Amino acid sequence: MTKRITLLLLTILFGITTHAQRAKFNFNSGWKVYVGDTSGAAAPSFNDAAWKPVTLPYAWNEAEAFRKDITELSTGIAWYRKRFTLPATAAGQKVFIEFEGIRQAGDFYLNGQHIGLHENGVTAFGFDVTDKIVKGDNVIAVRIDNAWDYREKATNQKYQWEDKNFNANYGGINKNVYLHLTGKVYQTLPLFTPLQTTGTYVYATDYDVAARKALLHVESEVKNESGRAQEVTMEVQVTDASNKPVKTFSGKTVTVKAGETAMLQASAQVENLHFWSWGYGYLYQVTSVLKINGKPVDMVTTRTGFRKTDFKNGMIYLNDRVMMVHGYAQRTSNEWPSVGLSVPAWLSDYSNGLMVKSNGNLVRWMHITPWKQDIESCDRVGLLQAMPAGDAEADVKGTRWEQRKAVMRDAIIYNRNNPSIVFYESGNESVSEEHMTEMKAIRDRYDPHGGRAIGSREMLNSKVAEYGGEMLYTNKSAGIPLWAMEYSRDEGSRKYWDDYTPPYHKDGDGPQHKGQSAAVYNRNMESHAIENVKRWYEFWLERPGTGKRVSAGGVNIVFSETNTHHRGAENYRRSGEVDALRIPKENFYAHQVIWNGWVSPEKPGIHIIGHWNYQPGVTKAMYVISSADKVELKVNGQSLGFGAKSDGFLFTFPAVAWSAGSITAVGFDSTGKQLCSTTKSTTGAPAALKLTNIPNPRGWQADGHDLALVQVEVVDAQGNRVPDALHTIRYACTGPATFIGGMAMGPDNYTLTNEFPVEGGVNRALIRSAVRPGNVTLTVSADGLKPATLRLNTLPVATVNGLGTKLPSDGLPGQLDKGPTPATPSYTELRTALNIIGTTAGANNDSARRSYDDNELSDWVNDGQLGTAWIEYELEKESLVTEVTLKLNNFKSRNYPLRITVDGREAFNGTTARSLGYVTLPCKPQKGRKVRIQLVGSTRAEAEAQMTEVTGKKLDDGVARNDAAAKGTLSIIEAEIYTLPSFKSK
Repeated sequence: MTKRITLLLLTILFGITTHAQRAKFNFNSGWKVYVGDTSGAAAPSFNDAAWKPVTLPYAWNEAEAFRKDITELSTGIAWYRKRFTLPATAAGQKVFIEFEGIRQAGDFYLNGQHIGLHENGVTAFGFDVTDKIVKGDNVIAVRIDNAWDYREKATNQKYQWEDKNFNANYGGINKNVYLHLTGKVYQTLPLFTPLQTTGTYVYATDYDVAARKALLHVESEVKNESGRAQEVTMEVQVTDASNKPVKTFSGKTVTVKAGETAMLQASAQVENLHFWSWGYGYLYQVTSVLKINGKPVDMVTTRTGFRKTDFKNGMIYLNDRVMMVHGYAQRTSNEWPSVGLSVPAWLSDYSNGLMVKSNGNLVRWMHITPWKQDIESCDRVGLLQAMPAGDAEADVKGTRWEQRKAVMRDAIIYNRNNPSIVFYESGNESVSEEHMTEMKAIRDRYDPHGGRAIGSREMLNSKVAEYGGEMLYTNKSAGIPLWAMEYSRDEGSRKYWDDYTPPYHKDGDGPQHKGQSAAVYNRNMESHAIENVKRWYEFWLERPGTGKRVSAGGVNIVFSETNTHHRGAENYRRSGEVDALRIPKENFYAHQVIWNGWVSPEKPGIHIIGHWNYQPGVTKAMYVISSADKVELKVNGQSLGFGAKSDGFLFTFPAVAWSAGSITAVGFDSTGKQLCSTTKSTTGAPAALKLTNIPNPRGWQADGHDLALVQVEVVDAQGNRVPDALHTIRYACTGPATFIGGMAMGPDNYTLTNEFPVEGGVNRALIRSAVRPGNVTLTVSADGLKPATLRLNTLPVATVNGLGTKLPSDGLPGQLDKGPTPATPSYTELRTALNIIGTTAGANNDSARRSYDDNELSDWVNDGQLGTAWIEYELEKESLVTEVTLKLNNFKSRNYPLRITVDGREAFNGTTARSLGYVTLPCKPQKGRKVRIQLVGSTRAEAEAQMTEVTGKKLDDGVARNDAAAKGTLSIIEAEIYTLPSFKSK
């Protein structure tokens, strides 16, 4: 009777049922860690009583995150051990252990026997341990080496991505671990290294977005280790986000011989689909069930979404709607203070969801593949992803290239069912055509139907890559989409509002970096937000609808502060739109306004940069960011008139006298209709502290890993946050939890302390749960302020013999705030490109076509003489010329005095502005067929601080040839000639 009750309990607890012999367990609990090398630790009998108990994922040097510079993060050997027992029902089953990743390399032992080695520090991997599991107590031990200069044992080659600039070294088992039980006829795991298996592949074809239907396909790799041939059928069950059945269908019965691996397939049309989209993380559960003689023997559930993509005409299409990408190039570590990257899944959703709330639609993870938790998180929050393999900079050869290919292969197999991935990045920049062809072949072999473009940064003239784009500058194309991949690299702290707010930081205060002006990496929030608007505007000017060649957008580096390379006085990068604890800066709100749409803002938005808590006598410029045509500013109800509009979205009010009360900005369209408004008010004196828990949707889990994120604010007597408060806060935490703390500018960035200041009236702290549930009390105090107390409780988490049934992301909902992809067009045609059929030039006529060949790595240039500095374009037919758009060499630093004529009649005479790529010259409308562009004076180079990389590399701004010293040189990389929109010219 007792045995029967025990089996029943295990069945209920672990979900083990007789109809499908498969179970997936959370293997994160009950580990112990020892930092250092020690002999005999692989043996089951080794005494680890003195080792530190931890719940994975856990980087043994996590406490150094943001406390130390990336180059000083601790490295060395660390051992991890865990004891576990399988349930009695596991007898005779296959047993696998899956690791989402480690840093850097590990030797793995089970019950004293070596089971494998994994070294690349990036990808997921797993082991078949069936023949090494014993009945009763089992011990797994792992020796991890996270040396910066670790070399692959078989080749003695260092991995390219072991880089001290971008790849923060959080060592150990820093990602989730799972244990799988399957029957002897089973669907494989998507772990090519070292299992050589590919798992299940779910995809759709024949999309009809308007009718909400598609043809769903499931392909699953099946192994037969039963000892005899089996007749196997795969049935597919589809359920929606509400867990309601949608469709059930089956494939053909396949004979799988003993010891054989076979691919089972099934497909069917599915209707009434909710297509996954930006800000609409709608996910389905697709369960593939293996049946033998009608009896289920194995089932795998894949959580995925369905979306249609296309990459053509220089544009990106999602569900048949054009999307101009705008988002972030985020360090893959995506770390938090004092815990590094190893955060609970809900906190990944919180962080990545903030990218969407800022109206970002794409995250380009940098250099190495992100861990599965972040990838799945982007599925849920509706954030598109660019997934890299593993690299540092540029192309490589030999063993290092083979290492990168292996990472790409393994990452594609592991992540190909995640709908948020829309780009595969073959390298951080400039992959050769030969190597891009090899990467494309890997994609086509393992993910031929996923709707994902493959490419890398640069690739401007590639015939193989399916997307590209430079780091900082504007690229356009009529073919593959080109988007800027790391623009707006400036840095600035959340602590600094502007020149008029304590602690009165001015742009440029701080040490120089490699001789650069410190202004670009020591900004305050006001100037940083303005700069972000200016940078985006240049890409937006060349958006879809502005001609045949367009920009596909760009991503800003980075979203949150990162413990990677930096230029300022602090030991971390401060380019983020949120700080390390994800508190928004003014940049965050700027993006909410200017990115509020698929191409152009589709909802009116407005934001006043800064606050309204100044001192008497302060008169300063106030800035408003809005998508309105006009903005009026009022102080205490009195109008200051309309602001000067610049950079598409920026409205400047040059001399606003502060007066206690309120400041209001109102946006209007061109007809005077009010569209939007916002107000900021002066607060009272600091009076009290306020505590707010940022909730985990599942509740705070008592698993020894989960984190509470708590916000503290300095408020006035009415409860309003005081934006210029800088008080030091004391934290006292009691109950079954560990106070981790937060950070602020100061000694050791105030990490791992119980006392640190607010910045701008607010800060946050992390608290880690214990494995014992209970009540936790946090009290905060500060001199002169009323204290605050917050009471929280942790929820019990069931584990039996080291195995848990609640997976890290179980129960986390898809975020559907933005709704399905709109059926309306995302842009209107603003102008029409005129076709050029021939050219004549003052010099080098044989290369004149390079000036309009849709290739930004080629140009036409004259011979340096002012008299030959002209080129004439012949149009396909006589047309009304209204604009000319040019990309000129050294566009960031040079001004060109130009004259443009149409059939000899002057249409433009003036000097071009410096830009991030393109300049559009408005013409006096002239009808004709021949358009001549002529340099009418010496070009002028203006002083421009060239931004350099940490390595000292200058970021180029044009074709390879540098015309900086030239006077009579006209170099045109691309020329475009435009008329009014076609519907207006009829």
